[in-house]
Amino acid sequence: MSKSGSEVWWKIENLGKRRWAFMVFLGMLILHGSAILVFTRGFLLTRTELSQYSHCSDIQQSPCFSPLDDQLVNHSKGCWTKPAVDRIVIIVLDALRYDFVAPSTFFEEKKPWMDRLQVLHKLASQPGSFAKIFKAIADPPTTSLQRLKGLTTGGLPTFIDVGNSFGAPAIIEDNLIYQMAKNGKRVVMMGDDTWVQLFPHHFNISHPFPSFNVKDLDTVDNGCIEHLFPYLYKEDWDVLIAHFLGVDHAGHIFGVDSTEMIEKLDQYNGILEKVVDVLESLSGPGGLHENTLLLVMGDHGQTINGDHGGGAPEEVETSLFAMSLQKHPSFSLPSETDSSSCRLDMEKRKICTSSIEQLDFATTVSALLGIPYPFGSIGRVNPELYALAAGTWDLDNFTPESGINFSRFERWMQNYVNVLCMNTWQVKRYIDVYSASSVIGFSDKDMSHVSDLYAQAHDIWLHTKEDVTSLPQLKKQVEAYSNFLSSIAALARSKWTEFNVKMMGTGLCILVFSLFVHIFTIKKLDKLCSSCYLPRGGNFVISFEAIFAYAAVLIRAFSFLSNSFILEEGKVASFLLATAGMLQLRHAIVKKTMLLEGLLFVLVVPFLRVGIELGQSKQAVNSLFLKSFPSWTVGIERSSNLWIYVADILPFLALIILAYILYKSIRHSSCQGLFKFVVVGTIFASSLIALAWALDGNLFSPSMVIVDIKAYWIPRIIYVFGLLQLLLLAISLLCGKEKTSGWEEDTIVKATAMLSAWSSTIIILSGKQGPLVALAAVIQGWCIIRLMTLEQDGNESSTSYSSPVAKSSLLAVCLFFCTGHWCAFDGLRYAAAFVGFDEFNLVRQAALLTIDTFGFSHILPVMGLPLIVACRQHPEIVQAEKRKRLFFFQLCQVYLMYGLIMATSMTLTIICVTIQRRHLMVWGLFAPKFVFDAVGLLLTDFFICFASLYYFA
Repeated sequence: MSKSGSEVWWKIENLGKRRWAFMVFLGMLILHGSAILVFTRGFLLTRTELSQYSHCSDIQQSPCFSPLDDQLVNHSKGCWTKPAVDRIVIIVLDALRYDFVAPSTFFEEKKPWMDRLQVLHKLASQPGSFAKIFKAIADPPTTSLQRLKGLTTGGLPTFIDVGNSFGAPAIIEDNLIYQMAKNGKRVVMMGDDTWVQLFPHHFNISHPFPSFNVKDLDTVDNGCIEHLFPYLYKEDWDVLIAHFLGVDHAGHIFGVDSTEMIEKLDQYNGILEKVVDVLESLSGPGGLHENTLLLVMGDHGQTINGDHGGGAPEEVETSLFAMSLQKHPSFSLPSETDSSSCRLDMEKRKICTSSIEQLDFATTVSALLGIPYPFGSIGRVNPELYALAAGTWDLDNFTPESGINFSRFERWMQNYVNVLCMNTWQVKRYIDVYSASSVIGFSDKDMSHVSDLYAQAHDIWLHTKEDVTSLPQLKKQVEAYSNFLSSIAALARSKWTEFNVKMMGTGLCILVFSLFVHIFTIKKLDKLCSSCYLPRGGNFVISFEAIFAYAAVLIRAFSFLSNSFILEEGKVASFLLATAGMLQLRHAIVKKTMLLEGLLFVLVVPFLRVGIELGQSKQAVNSLFLKSFPSWTVGIERSSNLWIYVADILPFLALIILAYILYKSIRHSSCQGLFKFVVVGTIFASSLIALAWALDGNLFSPSMVIVDIKAYWIPRIIYVFGLLQLLLLAISLLCGKEKTSGWEEDTIVKATAMLSAWSSTIIILSGKQGPLVALAAVIQGWCIIRLMTLEQDGNESSTSYSSPVAKSSLLAVCLFFCTGHWCAFDGLRYAAAFVGFDEFNLVRQAALLTIDTFGFSHILPVMGLPLIVACRQHPEIVQAEKRKRLFFFQLCQVYLMYGLIMATSMTLTIICVTIQRRHLMVWGLFAPKFVFDAVGLLLTDFFICFASLYYFA
């Protein structure tokens, strides 16, 4: 056959192989996607959102209703209950930690961010003051959207809220804001635009501001300040909501222990002081705020690193400060309170704090305003918050001899019993409707228990109506209602989610089936590979390194069955990688070769482990690489500049080394044409990154031009360069002219160009840690490839690639954790999405966040896998066609093995969340782990498909 005829035949055969490989990998992607989709439909379900709404007329169906009762509906302004306040001012300080509000004396150690809101301490400590600090307990997940939904509906939002409004963020079930608008309350909102997304048609007036740019600490807050104070003097509203975001954004970017956070808290103290002054100046008899309630509250807390989303105590514990401006005659609160904790603050003022469940917020505010409770609310009217505006509450310490006006106190008690009666009836009605209309609902045993508790409370209610002057009977009634409501809340928290076990099992079976498909295809390729060799006999062995590779994959996968190992997943991966390195070093010593590579591989692992340790604290990472006095991490005094200089210099050195490696790669290889331009472009991009960091230092004056260049123009130029580099690689793929002297070398050039095209964008998104992580990845990758020759021993089956592929997967896991990520939504580095931009665009910011999160751990490892095959020599195969065919088969094997490792981990994750679906930490730990692994597997499959088109061309 002529040379031209042979080339035509090879192109036709190669085209068929490329299509075959792509179809195999696409099939795996579809299998995994189907398994995850089916499992998700069964696992990430929530309670059924009912379409029913509460109405004023519903009270006639309640056993609490009495036409003769002057405490209920016979009030011109009331509906279900007698209104206790005329107006409410709700100031939401996003991510308000409990220790931001409570005095530092309530905690073991005083921190710099404590005691900053002194105006609240002053108000809560005044004798006879109707102001109090509450520790507000939120239910996870503690993201702002779901917390606002929980606050306004009185329900328990779970991991993913699935309603009937496909993809629409608006709340469709009954809620507090809807009831306000429906019952004539004029609501004004300003601040976080999430409110407008959730309630698009409920506000009389709204002033929303974009909330997604976490780098912006002031725009939303300044907008609130601009509109808040003028409205305090106006009469055209009944409820005012101002949602500030500065503390939340300061936490995300700088952490709690930062100058920016303290400045924000000081600013808020000044704002609240002015708000209180205005309200008090207009609170006299006949004044605009004579009967106004001020609520200063957080939607959730935040960790010391500024994160939230999970169920850690720092995340679920936030604050609520309540102050009633109405003047209560006749009596005041006694010195002792039954559920409060009292201490002296730093100014020796006595301050008492109580606790409240955020679940109770919607119902309590509804009762204070005299509007129907949201239909799906399962909260209880909180006695202390209700008493703050509706009268005095000290049930346990009350005695007729205490001097308190008995008749007035008893009237208030009867009123509160009536309120709890409506509260209990509404919750019982909702539970009955929910259980009847939901696919699964509650079990018969649970419903029987609920009915018994309600019947007991109702029986006591009947006796209470007969003996209205008996205080012990009123106490017994309150206790019965409280037991019923607390039992409902506990039942909902334990069994709220409707798990479809059949769909979960189907998804698991599909994923297990994909594992067998992986194994079958790998073994099939083994037979095809054997046809490329000369006949040999009896030399098939499985090395100890291959056995350890299988064991390491299974050990890591099965560790997911324990929540403790999930929390320490990065450390587990680094331990397994270090163990693999020690085995390789031992092998190198025995064979007296590759000693440098073995030793280098082992020495780099501790540096990855240090990165993982620092990565578990975003503040530590930010401090180390963003110059926020990192000396505490290594025990160096803050006054020392040594660590600051080291942290400044190391990223530049790493960038220079990486650029030099790229330069050497194009200098000593046959990299020509477009491939060469791509690599040179990355070297130029590296110089731009170095320039941006240099401009960020103290060498240049911080002019607006300098700020714009380093913050906007340089990142955008690098993004454009990355897109152009990928476009050039696509052109080279279509043209098919960029061929080198050999198939293996051609693949090496392709891989180098592809990795360099992605690296610049990933590094600039990662910050100054990026070059160090990239350099560690390059060193470890080089060591894995070099040490691979120790394991050949004449074995050319798939087992010969097991060890390097397994080590590559472990390295990828380590890279994920040492870049400051972990498998939780507070493990996302949201600031990376705004590198180069201030304004929010969903697609753009999602793409940047995805690249930052999965760049080092998924994109680069997948695109670099062909180097394992290309760098392996086969001198015994003389025929070029057989070598190409063998290379194709082995590269398919390597990608299938990598996909098998990822799928195995995903399978054990699914088994874990299936077993632990009723675990206390299911939504705080197991569900986020499932989501991250699912996204990681699908991204891996996608880039494997992409790689099959690129490398098999």
